[in-house]
Amino acid sequence: MNQSVDTFPITEVRDQFPALKRTYNGKVVTYFDGPGGTQVVKSSIDSITSYMMNGGANLHGAFPTSRETEDIIGEAKRAVADFLGVKENEVAFGANMTSLALSIARALGKNWGSGDEIVVTEIDHRANVDPWITMAEDRGIVVKWIPVNTKTLTLNLSNLNEIINENTRLVAVGLASNAVGTINDIQQISKRAKEVGALIAVDAVHATPHLTIDRDALDIDILLCSAYKFFGPHVGIAAIKEKLFESIEPFKLKPAPTYIPDKLETGTQNHEGIAGIKPAIEFIASLGVGTSRSDQLRSGMARIEEYETFLVMKLREGLSLHEKVTLYQASALVPKTPTVAFTVKGYTPLEVCQILSDNYGIFVADGHFYATTLAEKLGIIECGSWVRAGIAPYNTEEEVEGLIKAIQTL
Repeated sequence: MNQSVDTFPITEVRDQFPALKRTYNGKVVTYFDGPGGTQVVKSSIDSITSYMMNGGANLHGAFPTSRETEDIIGEAKRAVADFLGVKENEVAFGANMTSLALSIARALGKNWGSGDEIVVTEIDHRANVDPWITMAEDRGIVVKWIPVNTKTLTLNLSNLNEIINENTRLVAVGLASNAVGTINDIQQISKRAKEVGALIAVDAVHATPHLTIDRDALDIDILLCSAYKFFGPHVGIAAIKEKLFESIEPFKLKPAPTYIPDKLETGTQNHEGIAGIKPAIEFIASLGVGTSRSDQLRSGMARIEEYETFLVMKLREGLSLHEKVTLYQASALVPKTPTVAFTVKGYTPLEVCQILSDNYGIFVADGHFYATTLAEKLGIIECGSWVRAGIAPYNTEEEVEGLIKAIQTL
């Protein structure tokens, strides 16, 4: 272990996650299910509880609880702005990423029709596919796909100039695969999209807990993520470039606001959940250094990334030694999140997860994780797809070794 990883404050980090104290079948639980949703940091839980105990309220009231709710929402948006490298008024909240993507797609589709095209990918979670293609079907828009190379588990960008052309209105791509962890070449795809005047919508749900993200540096128009993937509550987040945001007209109730970002936030929001977003982001910042929260977030995320990379390399190496294990991952030259998808010969993914849970208290997930096109292309969807283990900053080297040993018993 190198010095910087060796000094990662794992004990202090773990003390901030109450769920890590849970036991199951007499064993302390090990959580490797972070890609499906991380455990929640205590400061976030406390903020949610405090909001509800002190009196919640709806917005635009003359009384204190209403004004306090508006302040909490504003603070959350400022924290998200620092986290994603965007402006505060570009941040909108919603039930989840999927609901926001559906709303945005319908709004954009009002201005598109026959002769227009959109582009999606074969590696993405369907939340960044189906909202766009269902809109396209309604509007008579052609849908094109960036194919996945099933051998390299990366997107095949060799025909990018043909797939993204002068008729393209939008390209939807994930920043990282939630199934196999591949980090996609967003900059190359974005560059081509901009050359033809197309918008680019990026699903960053899986990437946000692991990577420093600067939306504008990546030249992204629409960035989508969810707080429950980075130690917070279930709240969806959209960060849309201001000029574009002002131009779109989401479906909404007539009296609802017409200004950004409120016009995308239909109905009463999850105020107690929103109260937990800022503490989750500040947990990441607490691991960094700097004079501003943005600086602290960048250095804190870099520290998390280095620690997680150390653990996931150990996990990949350990699993690769088992003859019955098949790893689904891009080559060492391709950047990846600390997410490991695999199968074990002789067992379905569900059986593996059940054994790990019941016998060892190790929680990993099974399934296609809504990356159904990728699972179909790999020919594994009918067999239960993958077992998926993800590293979070609260995981330890001992937990990784425990997972490797548990797989060995199979």
